[in-house]
Amino acid sequence: MLGWDSYFDEKFAQIGLPTATPARVIADFGADYLIHDGSSTKRASARRVDPAVGDWVALSGGVIGAILERRAVFSRRASGTETKQQVLAANVDITFVVVAATDVNVRRVERYLAIGWQSGAVPAVILTKADLSDSPDSVRVELESVAAGAQVIVTSSVTGEGLDEIQLQLRPARTCVLLGPSGAGKSTLINAILGQDVMPTREIHRSGEGRHMTSHRQLVQLPTGGMIIDTPGLREAQLWEGEDALGGVFDDIEELALRCRFSDCSHVTEPGCAITAALADGRLERGRFDSYRKLQRELRAVAVRSDARLRLDERRKWKQITVAMRAKDRYLRR
Repeated sequence: MLGWDSYFDEKFAQIGLPTATPARVIADFGADYLIHDGSSTKRASARRVDPAVGDWVALSGGVIGAILERRAVFSRRASGTETKQQVLAANVDITFVVVAATDVNVRRVERYLAIGWQSGAVPAVILTKADLSDSPDSVRVELESVAAGAQVIVTSSVTGEGLDEIQLQLRPARTCVLLGPSGAGKSTLINAILGQDVMPTREIHRSGEGRHMTSHRQLVQLPTGGMIIDTPGLREAQLWEGEDALGGVFDDIEELALRCRFSDCSHVTEPGCAITAALADGRLERGRFDSYRKLQRELRAVAVRSDARLRLDERRKWKQITVAMRAKDRYLRR
Protein backbone atom coordinates (compact mmCIF):
# COMPACT_ATOMS: atom_id res chain seq x y z
CA MET A 1 0.00 0.00 0.00
CA LEU A 2 1.68 3.19 -1.20
CA GLY A 3 5.10 1.97 -0.05
CA TRP A 4 4.11 0.93 3.47
CA ASP A 5 6.47 -1.73 4.85
CA SER A 6 7.86 -3.13 8.10
CA TYR A 7 9.97 0.01 8.68
CA PHE A 8 6.88 2.24 8.88
CA ASP A 9 4.95 -0.44 10.76
CA GLU A 10 7.58 -0.21 13.50
CA LYS A 11 7.66 3.60 13.48
CA PHE A 12 3.86 3.78 13.70
CA ALA A 13 3.85 1.51 16.75
CA GLN A 14 6.40 3.79 18.44
CA ILE A 15 4.08 6.81 18.18
CA GLY A 16 1.66 5.27 20.67
CA LEU A 17 -1.65 6.62 19.33
CA PRO A 18 -3.97 3.60 19.55
CA THR A 19 -7.00 5.35 18.03
CA ALA A 20 -5.09 6.72 15.01
CA THR A 21 -4.68 5.10 11.61
CA PRO A 22 -1.70 5.41 9.24
CA ALA A 23 -2.06 7.42 6.03
CA ARG A 24 0.27 8.92 3.45
CA VAL A 25 0.26 12.58 2.45
CA ILE A 26 -0.25 12.76 -1.32
CA ALA A 27 -0.77 16.52 -1.78
CA ASP A 28 0.04 19.69 0.14
CA PHE A 29 -2.32 22.62 -0.42
CA GLY A 30 -0.90 24.83 2.30
CA ALA A 31 -4.00 25.14 4.47
CA ASP A 32 -4.78 21.42 4.36
CA TYR A 33 -3.58 18.14 2.90
CA LEU A 34 -4.80 15.29 0.75
CA ILE A 35 -4.09 11.94 2.34
CA HIS A 36 -4.63 8.29 1.36
CA ASP A 37 -5.30 5.72 4.07
CA GLY A 38 -5.08 2.66 1.85
CA SER A 39 -8.74 2.58 0.93
CA SER A 40 -9.72 6.13 0.07
CA THR A 41 -8.46 9.66 -0.48
CA LYS A 42 -9.62 12.44 1.82
CA ARG A 43 -8.76 15.92 3.09
CA ALA A 44 -7.07 16.43 6.42
CA SER A 45 -5.70 19.25 8.54
CA ALA A 46 -2.58 19.18 10.68
CA ARG A 47 -2.21 19.92 14.40
CA ARG A 48 1.20 21.07 15.70
CA VAL A 49 3.04 19.24 12.91
CA ASP A 50 4.14 20.24 9.42
CA PRO A 51 3.96 17.19 7.13
CA ALA A 52 5.38 17.02 3.60
CA VAL A 53 4.19 15.12 0.56
CA GLY A 54 5.31 11.51 0.92
CA ASP A 55 5.13 11.55 4.71
CA TRP A 56 3.43 8.74 6.58
CA VAL A 57 1.29 10.24 9.33
CA ALA A 58 -0.99 9.25 12.18
CA LEU A 59 -4.55 10.32 11.34
CA SER A 60 -7.39 10.65 13.79
CA GLY A 61 -10.76 12.23 13.03
CA GLY A 62 -9.48 13.99 9.92
CA VAL A 63 -6.56 15.53 11.81
CA ILE A 64 -2.88 14.67 11.35
CA GLY A 65 -1.50 14.30 14.86
CA ALA A 66 2.00 12.96 14.24
CA ILE A 67 4.56 12.31 11.50
CA LEU A 68 6.26 8.94 11.34
CA GLU A 69 10.05 9.03 11.35
CA ARG A 70 11.21 9.61 7.79
CA ARG A 71 13.40 7.16 5.91
CA ALA A 72 14.60 9.80 3.47
CA VAL A 73 14.13 13.57 3.39
CA PHE A 74 14.29 15.67 0.24
CA SER A 75 14.87 19.24 1.41
CA ARG A 76 16.52 22.56 0.71
CA ARG A 77 17.33 25.71 2.63
CA ALA A 78 14.19 27.83 2.70
CA SER A 79 14.33 30.99 0.61
CA GLY A 80 15.09 34.20 2.45
CA THR A 81 17.72 35.12 4.99
CA GLU A 82 16.63 32.78 7.79
CA THR A 83 18.55 29.52 8.02
CA LYS A 84 15.68 27.06 7.99
CA GLN A 85 15.08 23.69 6.41
CA GLN A 86 12.20 23.32 3.96
CA VAL A 87 11.14 19.71 3.45
CA LEU A 88 9.89 19.29 -0.12
CA ALA A 89 9.20 15.55 -0.10
CA ALA A 90 9.70 12.60 2.24
CA ASN A 91 10.37 8.88 1.98
CA VAL A 92 11.68 9.09 -1.57
CA ASP A 93 13.64 6.23 -3.14
CA ILE A 94 14.77 7.92 -6.38
CA THR A 95 15.44 11.54 -7.32
CA PHE A 96 14.96 12.34 -11.02
CA VAL A 97 16.85 15.52 -11.93
CA VAL A 98 14.89 16.72 -14.98
CA VAL A 99 16.76 18.74 -17.61
CA ALA A 100 15.30 20.05 -20.86
CA ALA A 101 17.50 19.47 -23.93
CA THR A 102 16.70 23.05 -24.89
CA ASP A 103 18.10 24.48 -21.63
CA VAL A 104 21.06 22.45 -20.37
CA ASN A 105 22.98 24.06 -17.51
CA VAL A 106 25.51 21.60 -16.08
CA ARG A 107 26.23 23.82 -13.06
CA ARG A 108 22.54 23.69 -12.15
CA VAL A 109 22.52 19.93 -12.66
CA GLU A 110 25.42 19.59 -10.23
CA ARG A 111 23.46 21.56 -7.65
CA TYR A 112 20.31 19.47 -8.07
CA LEU A 113 22.33 16.24 -7.91
CA ALA A 114 23.86 17.40 -4.63
CA ILE A 115 20.36 17.99 -3.23
CA GLY A 116 19.40 14.52 -4.47
CA TRP A 117 22.36 12.87 -2.73
CA GLN A 118 21.56 14.81 0.46
CA SER A 119 18.09 13.28 0.58
CA GLY A 120 19.38 9.73 0.88
CA ALA A 121 17.67 8.74 -2.37
CA VAL A 122 19.40 7.46 -5.52
CA PRO A 123 19.66 10.24 -8.15
CA ALA A 124 19.30 9.93 -11.91
CA VAL A 125 19.24 12.56 -14.66
CA ILE A 126 16.33 12.70 -17.09
CA LEU A 127 16.95 14.66 -20.32
CA THR A 128 13.55 15.71 -21.70
CA LYS A 129 12.52 17.20 -25.06
CA ALA A 130 15.15 15.20 -26.95
CA ASP A 131 13.06 15.63 -30.10
CA LEU A 132 13.80 19.39 -29.99
CA SER A 133 17.59 18.90 -29.86
CA ASP A 134 19.81 18.54 -32.91
CA SER A 135 22.33 16.43 -30.98
CA PRO A 136 20.77 14.74 -27.93
CA ASP A 137 23.61 12.20 -27.76
CA SER A 138 26.22 14.92 -27.30
CA VAL A 139 24.05 16.50 -24.61
CA ARG A 140 23.83 13.13 -22.88
CA VAL A 141 27.64 12.82 -22.93
CA GLU A 142 27.93 16.33 -21.45
CA LEU A 143 25.52 15.42 -18.64
CA GLU A 144 27.30 12.13 -17.96
CA SER A 145 30.52 14.10 -17.43
CA VAL A 146 28.99 15.80 -14.35
CA ALA A 147 26.57 13.09 -13.21
CA ALA A 148 29.27 11.19 -11.29
CA GLY A 149 27.94 7.78 -12.27
CA ALA A 150 24.24 8.62 -11.95
CA GLN A 151 22.23 7.21 -14.83
CA VAL A 152 21.34 9.64 -17.64
CA ILE A 153 18.14 8.80 -19.53
CA VAL A 154 17.31 10.60 -22.78
CA THR A 155 13.55 11.00 -23.23
CA SER A 156 10.93 12.53 -25.47
CA SER A 157 7.27 12.78 -24.55
CA VAL A 158 6.53 13.18 -28.27
CA THR A 159 8.30 10.07 -29.59
CA GLY A 160 8.17 8.01 -26.41
CA GLU A 161 11.96 7.61 -26.31
CA GLY A 162 13.32 6.63 -22.91
CA LEU A 163 9.94 6.15 -21.21
CA ASP A 164 10.48 2.38 -20.88
CA GLU A 165 13.78 3.01 -19.06
CA ILE A 166 12.01 5.28 -16.60
CA GLN A 167 9.30 2.68 -16.03
CA LEU A 168 11.98 0.17 -15.05
CA GLN A 169 13.03 2.53 -12.24
CA LEU A 170 9.46 2.92 -10.97
CA ARG A 171 8.91 -0.55 -9.59
CA PRO A 172 5.91 -1.19 -7.31
CA ALA A 173 6.08 0.59 -3.93
CA ARG A 174 9.00 2.81 -5.05
CA THR A 175 8.63 6.58 -4.82
CA CYS A 176 10.52 9.08 -6.95
CA VAL A 177 10.58 12.86 -6.89
CA LEU A 178 11.04 15.09 -9.93
CA LEU A 179 13.46 17.96 -9.42
CA GLY A 180 14.17 20.66 -11.97
CA PRO A 181 13.50 24.23 -13.03
CA SER A 182 10.22 25.54 -14.43
CA GLY A 183 9.65 24.47 -18.01
CA ALA A 184 11.85 21.38 -17.81
CA GLY A 185 8.89 19.19 -18.75
CA LYS A 186 8.20 17.44 -15.44
CA SER A 187 4.40 17.45 -15.69
CA THR A 188 4.52 16.51 -19.38
CA LEU A 189 6.79 13.60 -18.47
CA ILE A 190 4.31 12.32 -15.89
CA ASN A 191 1.47 12.54 -18.41
CA ALA A 192 3.55 10.59 -20.95
CA ILE A 193 4.33 7.87 -18.40
CA LEU A 194 0.66 7.61 -17.41
CA GLY A 195 -0.53 7.74 -21.02
CA GLN A 196 -3.12 10.40 -20.14
CA ASP A 197 -3.24 14.08 -19.26
CA VAL A 198 -3.39 14.12 -15.47
CA MET A 199 -1.00 16.97 -14.73
CA PRO A 200 -1.82 20.38 -16.25
CA THR A 201 0.71 21.79 -18.72
CA ARG A 202 1.01 24.84 -20.94
CA GLU A 203 1.74 24.67 -24.61
CA ILE A 204 5.46 24.77 -25.32
CA HIS A 205 6.84 27.46 -27.58
CA ARG A 206 8.69 26.24 -30.68
CA SER A 207 11.91 27.28 -28.93
CA GLY A 208 11.20 24.54 -26.39
CA GLU A 209 10.60 26.97 -23.56
CA GLY A 210 7.60 26.58 -21.32
CA ARG A 211 6.31 27.27 -17.84
CA HIS A 212 5.62 24.69 -15.18
CA MET A 213 1.93 24.51 -14.24
CA THR A 214 2.42 22.68 -10.94
CA SER A 215 1.51 24.99 -8.06
CA HIS A 216 1.78 22.45 -5.25
CA ARG A 217 3.61 19.23 -4.48
CA GLN A 218 1.65 16.13 -5.34
CA LEU A 219 2.16 12.35 -5.27
CA VAL A 220 0.86 10.56 -8.37
CA GLN A 221 0.19 6.82 -8.27
CA LEU A 222 1.19 4.83 -11.35
CA PRO A 223 -0.69 1.78 -12.70
CA THR A 224 2.48 -0.29 -12.13
CA GLY A 225 2.42 0.48 -8.39
CA GLY A 226 5.21 3.04 -8.38
CA MET A 227 4.71 6.68 -7.36
CA ILE A 228 6.00 10.05 -8.58
CA ILE A 229 6.07 13.26 -6.56
CA ASP A 230 5.87 16.31 -8.79
CA THR A 231 7.16 19.63 -7.46
CA PRO A 232 6.84 23.22 -8.66
CA GLY A 233 9.94 24.53 -10.44
CA LEU A 234 12.45 25.71 -7.87
CA ARG A 235 13.45 29.36 -8.23
CA GLU A 236 16.01 28.84 -5.46
CA ALA A 237 17.74 25.46 -5.11
CA GLN A 238 19.71 26.24 -1.97
CA LEU A 239 21.46 23.33 -0.29
CA TRP A 240 20.68 22.31 3.26
CA GLU A 241 23.07 20.49 5.59
CA GLY A 242 25.31 17.58 4.67
CA GLU A 243 28.63 18.43 3.03
CA ASP A 244 29.20 14.71 2.44
CA ALA A 245 26.62 14.92 -0.37
CA LEU A 246 29.16 16.74 -2.54
CA GLY A 247 31.26 13.60 -2.65
CA GLY A 248 28.54 11.91 -4.67
CA VAL A 249 28.68 14.61 -7.33
CA PHE A 250 32.32 15.71 -7.22
CA ASP A 251 34.13 12.48 -6.40
CA ASP A 252 36.73 13.29 -9.07
CA ILE A 253 37.67 16.52 -7.28
CA GLU A 254 37.74 14.90 -3.85
CA GLU A 255 39.97 12.10 -5.17
CA LEU A 256 42.34 14.71 -6.60
CA ALA A 257 42.42 16.54 -3.25
CA LEU A 258 43.67 13.36 -1.55
CA ARG A 259 46.81 13.55 -3.72
CA CYS A 260 47.74 17.05 -2.55
CA ARG A 261 51.00 17.28 -0.59
CA PHE A 262 49.26 18.96 2.35
CA SER A 263 46.10 17.57 3.94
CA ASP A 264 44.79 21.10 4.60
CA CYS A 265 45.58 22.34 1.09
CA SER A 266 43.46 25.33 0.03
CA HIS A 267 44.15 24.57 -3.67
CA VAL A 268 45.38 28.11 -4.34
CA THR A 269 49.16 28.57 -4.01
CA GLU A 270 50.44 25.53 -2.11
CA PRO A 271 53.21 23.49 -3.75
CA GLY A 272 52.30 19.94 -4.69
CA CYS A 273 48.58 20.73 -5.13
CA ALA A 274 47.00 18.07 -7.35
CA ILE A 275 43.98 20.23 -8.09
CA THR A 276 45.90 23.27 -9.38
CA ALA A 277 47.95 20.87 -11.51
CA ALA A 278 44.76 19.33 -12.94
CA LEU A 279 43.34 22.78 -13.64
CA ALA A 280 46.55 23.79 -15.41
CA ASP A 281 46.71 20.79 -17.74
CA GLY A 282 42.98 20.68 -18.46
CA ARG A 283 42.11 17.45 -16.63
CA LEU A 284 39.76 19.46 -14.39
CA GLU A 285 37.42 22.09 -15.79
CA ARG A 286 37.62 25.44 -14.02
CA GLY A 287 33.83 25.89 -14.07
CA ARG A 288 33.30 22.51 -12.38
CA PHE A 289 35.84 23.30 -9.65
CA ASP A 290 34.29 26.75 -9.08
CA SER A 291 30.86 25.10 -8.78
CA TYR A 292 32.27 22.68 -6.19
CA ARG A 293 33.77 25.47 -4.12
CA LYS A 294 30.57 27.52 -4.32
CA LEU A 295 28.45 24.63 -3.05
CA GLN A 296 31.01 24.00 -0.30
CA ARG A 297 30.72 27.61 0.84
CA GLU A 298 26.91 27.40 0.90
CA LEU A 299 26.93 24.28 3.05
CA ARG A 300 29.49 25.72 5.45
CA ALA A 301 27.47 28.93 5.78
CA VAL A 302 24.35 26.90 6.62
CA ALA A 303 26.31 24.94 9.24
CA VAL A 304 27.70 28.11 10.82
CA ARG A 305 24.30 29.78 10.95
CA SER A 306 22.65 26.65 12.33
CA ASP A 307 25.29 26.40 15.06
CA ALA A 308 24.84 30.08 15.87
CA ARG A 309 21.09 29.63 16.17
CA LEU A 310 21.52 26.64 18.47
CA ARG A 311 23.96 28.59 20.65
CA LEU A 312 21.52 31.50 20.80
CA ASP A 313 18.62 29.20 21.74
CA GLU A 314 20.78 27.62 24.45
CA ARG A 315 21.72 31.03 25.87
CA ARG A 316 18.07 32.06 25.90
CA LYS A 317 17.12 28.85 27.71
CA TRP A 318 19.72 29.34 30.45
CA LYS A 319 18.79 33.01 30.75
CA GLN A 320 15.17 32.01 31.40
CA ILE A 321 16.32 29.43 33.97
CA THR A 322 18.48 32.03 35.73
CA VAL A 323 15.64 34.56 35.84
CA ALA A 324 13.29 31.90 37.24
CA MET A 325 15.80 30.87 39.93
CA ARG A 326 16.34 34.47 41.00
CA ALA A 327 12.60 35.02 41.22
CA LYS A 328 12.30 31.87 43.34
CA ASP A 329 15.10 33.08 45.67
CA ARG A 330 13.40 36.44 46.14
CA TYR A 331 10.14 34.67 46.97
CA LEU A 332 11.80 32.39 49.55
CA ARG A 333 13.49 35.36 51.28
CA ARG A 334 10.19 37.00 52.02
